[in-house]
Amino acid sequence: MAYRYDEQSTPPAAEQVTDVAITRFEHVFEVDPRLMAEHVTQQTFPNWDTLRIVRSRTDHLAWMHAHWCTTVVSGEELLAELDAE
Repeated sequence: MAYRYDEQSTPPAAEQVTDVAITRFEHVFEVDPRLMAEHVTQQTFPNWDTLRIVRSRTDHLAWMHAHWCTTVVSGEELLAELDAE
């Protein structure tokens, strides 16, 4: 498969999910870059690199849990605690 700079450096059109979140790839949520542009220089990198990072999230979290965590609390547990308050 050939690498085509324009195809790989231009992300798909953003879809607004909330006031602060967008999605360009299925199940990949990002902070809307317009909200960060003033304080964080936005970088362009290939679409395949975004997808590579997303695919490696689970491995990274597993490594962090194995090396640094004594307890892992799920998001559902945290939300349940907030609802109970």
